[in-house]
Amino acid sequence: MAQAYIVAANRTAGGRKNGKLKDWHPGDLGGAVLNDLLDRTGIDPAAVEDVIFGCVTQAGQQGNNVARSAVLSSRLPEAVPATSIDRQCGSSQQAIQFAAQAVISGTMDVVIAGGVESMTRVPMGSAVMLHAQAGLGTPMSAEMAKRYPGIQFSQFAGAEMVAKKHDLTKDALDQFSYDSHQKAIAATQAGAFKSEITAVEIVDAEGNKSLHTVDEGIRFDASLDGIKGVKLLQENGRLTAASSSQICDGASSVMIVSEAALKSLGLKPLARIHHMSVMGGDPVIMLEAPLPATARALQRAGMSVDDIDLYEVNEAFASVPSAFIKHLGVDPTRVNVNGGAIALGHPLGASGTKLMATLVYALQARGKRYGLQTMCEGGGMANVTIIERL
Repeated sequence: MAQAYIVAANRTAGGRKNGKLKDWHPGDLGGAVLNDLLDRTGIDPAAVEDVIFGCVTQAGQQGNNVARSAVLSSRLPEAVPATSIDRQCGSSQQAIQFAAQAVISGTMDVVIAGGVESMTRVPMGSAVMLHAQAGLGTPMSAEMAKRYPGIQFSQFAGAEMVAKKHDLTKDALDQFSYDSHQKAIAATQAGAFKSEITAVEIVDAEGNKSLHTVDEGIRFDASLDGIKGVKLLQENGRLTAASSSQICDGASSVMIVSEAALKSLGLKPLARIHHMSVMGGDPVIMLEAPLPATARALQRAGMSVDDIDLYEVNEAFASVPSAFIKHLGVDPTRVNVNGGAIALGHPLGASGTKLMATLVYALQARGKRYGLQTMCEGGGMANVTIIERL
């Protein structure tokens, strides 16, 4: 069977809401990671056949096909097309899978998958709220309401349901969150993110220019007592803002090519796409889908949990990776080894390719072979991608 290879992967360092990336238009931020991919590979920009970008809130500055905006803000020629997709938090992971499918099918040889989300400039849920306020309705259709009477789909409620179903205490979730910061601090101080980060220029209030290269969400002074003291999101709940992913601005991208392109363009592969799948689940508990999706993916790939050297499980809330570890019996030392979205931020549509960049370079740094990435997604879905480092 034809293969798909990752030859370059990158991401911006995360920016807090109204933080260091607030002055970047999402189209330009997407263009910046595209330009960096071209620099990393040295290929003729005209060799790129398509650009597939994930973006969750496709409105305002991220409307009108933000993937095309990113292309037109980059050095890629106008002839390179682009499309924007929304599989909620898994949008750019799905972009990876669409790109790999195009390459494996033989219809394309060089495709860039990526994502961008400026949660500062285009707030989460703003498109839905604006339509509702204008009297134009909501995503809940009449038939959906019949199927789920009285249900208001909520990721916050789902995260609490996951915690309770898997008997995860507030203390355990707070500890997981503290550990996420500690791992992110250690990775940053050790230079573990250096290979994956695309430096972008920022200007402070005094007009001084610098390069943004450190994830702004990391709390270098985080303490377990401080995390434990944060107010609960829901009365009698188990989760707080400290055990939830951070609002984040960012962009990321991955170049995926065929074996023919490896040879004709003189590219060196970083990894091979070994397996990819997607699965739906209960849209009410919503965030639990990575558990059965991963079990099915491993079965289809003929692998066990112990065959995977490193896992990247998006930290939408601490309950998600914690339930993943407990339910599947995964060695916790293999999960999110450089921290996750609780410390580093979750730029929604950019998180899929962001985590892939981290996974690729973490496998390289440790000399490990197999990595698995999965994301919980709004609507009760999950993507699973397994890669083999080369």
